[in-house]
Amino acid sequence: MQETDDKGKKYDVIIVGSGINSLVAAALLSLKGQKVCILERNDWIGGCIKTDELTLAGFKHDVFSGFHPLFITSPAYGEIGELLHKHGLEYVNTDKPTAAVLPDGRHFILTTSREDNIAAMGGGDGAAYARSMADIEQNTDIIFGLLGSDLWSFGVLKLLVKSVWSRGIQKMSAFFGMSLDNCKNWLESSFESEELKACIAPWILHTGLSPSSPLSGLMGKLIFFTLEAAGMPIVKGGSANFVKAFRSLIEANGGVFFTKQDVTEIIVEDGKAVAVKTKAGDIYEARKAIICNVTPTQLYGELLTNTDIAGKITKEAENYRYGNGDMQIHLAIDGDVQWKDKALNDVAMIHLTSGVDSISKAINEAERGFLPERATVVVAQPTVLDPSRAPEGKSILWLQLQELPFHIKGDAANIIEISEDGLWDEKTANAYADRIIDRLCEHIPNLKKQILARAVLSPRDLEKQNKNLVKGDPYSGSCGI
Repeated sequence: MQETDDKGKKYDVIIVGSGINSLVAAALLSLKGQKVCILERNDWIGGCIKTDELTLAGFKHDVFSGFHPLFITSPAYGEIGELLHKHGLEYVNTDKPTAAVLPDGRHFILTTSREDNIAAMGGGDGAAYARSMADIEQNTDIIFGLLGSDLWSFGVLKLLVKSVWSRGIQKMSAFFGMSLDNCKNWLESSFESEELKACIAPWILHTGLSPSSPLSGLMGKLIFFTLEAAGMPIVKGGSANFVKAFRSLIEANGGVFFTKQDVTEIIVEDGKAVAVKTKAGDIYEARKAIICNVTPTQLYGELLTNTDIAGKITKEAENYRYGNGDMQIHLAIDGDVQWKDKALNDVAMIHLTSGVDSISKAINEAERGFLPERATVVVAQPTVLDPSRAPEGKSILWLQLQELPFHIKGDAANIIEISEDGLWDEKTANAYADRIIDRLCEHIPNLKKQILARAVLSPRDLEKQNKNLVKGDPYSGSCGI
């Protein structure tokens, strides 16, 4: 699709960055008749949504993110989902969204059936799980209200007052007590099955938290409530088609996109943001608003440096913290993946873990600058849902590691040699990827023979690919309180 060439014109709204939040904002604004311009520094639209033949021709890998259970349950999808499907978006889904495998092969598989899940958990665990899901169902108004609002706003105050009025002080106190608890406490006090606890705990990493973080108990419940309700949808043909649908919808309503436009400055006049300037010297003017889908350190440390900003805000931006680094390993596979236990062959996303304590240990090692000895391994199987992602008779795997340091002080296993500067390089990344592949082969015996090619992206590689992934943090900032 060709880009619209009308540089120099004014727009109602300019959006810096083209990630998911930018696309949603642009779609909603353009549908309300606003002339929107999206500027992207990379040569692709989508931010962390990108499909590429990273390994071999015909193998379509979602380079960064890939599964959309939270998007299809969001208010934005409720508002524009039907329009996106008219513009070409097509999802494929599964009734077996996730599982976890312990080192000895024991596992638990979550399905999209509450009844089946409770039956599989049995007795006390099933009853505890039902109570946990009820915690979410009974408080959806306040949970989603808080998650979807600016914390320090009148809207939140109004929501809290309304909730206290309808529930009473005692029930609200119980809600906040439940919300602030951590995942480790919730799991250890509620469940007996190690397999079930291992299935739930790794998902906390996908929220940028650890099992011991405040709010992680609530997030664990919320994620499993969402997985049951939404499954694990992916975009047919690759997530690039998700971006294409958004772009088609936005352009159909007058929006324009420009890639390779690195915004270096927001121009402010009389205390109002009126335009942006790019590295190439182009000026884009905004009549109504400028939206920057960037990190606070970029916004206040780079884009607004020529403007008087209150010292307090600048200091807060300087103190903005980033989380652990992330690694992506993409595999092109000859044939279908065959797990030792065939029940895992058609699960969308599987975690290799030893449970809550091993996750905490790996996080601690990463935070101290060490490569974890046994990291939690995310194993996604996109071709189980969408065979079109690979040539006939082939498949792909998407591996993710979310407990890594950006600057490496050493290897917790004392095996991999670390360079003096502590930076990720190709040798270190491949050595660590080998450790992960060896772990995976304990459960998929023929995997090494089936691997046709692989692509490894270290935390340093991720930061180079997307400026918002500071220090390889996939969540662009620490998500803890």
